[in-house]
Amino acid sequence: MELYDFLKHLNSGAPVYSDSEAFEYMHELSNEAMRITFRLNGSYHTPEEIRALFSQLTGKPVDESFRMFPPFYTDCGKNTTIGKNVFINSCCHFQDQGGIVIGDGSLIGHNVTLATLNHGMAPQQRQSLYPAPIVIGRNVWIGAGVTVVPGITIGNNAVVGAGSVVTKNVPANTVVAGIPAKRIKTIEPNL
Repeated sequence: MELYDFLKHLNSGAPVYSDSEAFEYMHELSNEAMRITFRLNGSYHTPEEIRALFSQLTGKPVDESFRMFPPFYTDCGKNTTIGKNVFINSCCHFQDQGGIVIGDGSLIGHNVTLATLNHGMAPQQRQSLYPAPIVIGRNVWIGAGVTVVPGITIGNNAVVGAGSVVTKNVPANTVVAGIPAKRIKTIEPNL
């Protein structure tokens, strides 16, 4: 299997069965991601070196405005797309097989988990994986310790309060918080 075919399969939302070629390929990508993240997390790197390693991890260049404080963890990396002026704080976990898109100007707090895979609910399907993307709009602020589950879209300018678990889509210009995250207020745009 080639990367293009693997990503096409995942991005279609099709399941990944434990006895499939896609499942085996996913494990190959996981090993590559571990090699890169061990290098990224193992010692100090300049911002330029961080961008180079993150570009290698995702398989596509990140903008020179991208900033990140390692350590950073992922078990794939190849299905993440990062906009301009994005900041990712330390200890974040991106399970991106289902796809993660982060829009321009977004801020990701410490220890945020973005999870894009679910397991089958029926015991005989428990080893199977079901991908669903996470899309984070522009100028979003995700507070420390947030978990976002598969299939979630967070609209432009939204804020997710620290420690929240996001289980439903977040409209643009909205503050949400809690477990599960609920609307707290609307953000009035600058006039």
